[in-house]
Amino acid sequence: MADKRVSTHPRDFNEVAYSVVQIATGQAPKPEPPKPKNPHAVTLGRLGSMKGGKIRMAKLTPEQRKEIARNAAAKRWGK
Repeated sequence: MADKRVSTHPRDFNEVAYSVVQIATGQAPKPEPPKPKNPHAVTLGRLGSMKGGKIRMAKLTPEQRKEIARNAAAKRWGK
């Protein structure tokens, strides 16, 4: 599974060396602090995630659960 995030770190050796010198001498710009999360949105998201899997599994038949487990084992252990 490939990581699709875009890296902000330089990949070239010279760029890495330059950024290390910038940080060591205090010339590098300070990163912006992350924005605080909305506590109400966090609570709502947590409520949905806590019950989502249980409700989904309750709706599946035993055959469907076996198929899901078989596919998961095949992915994990390879063919």
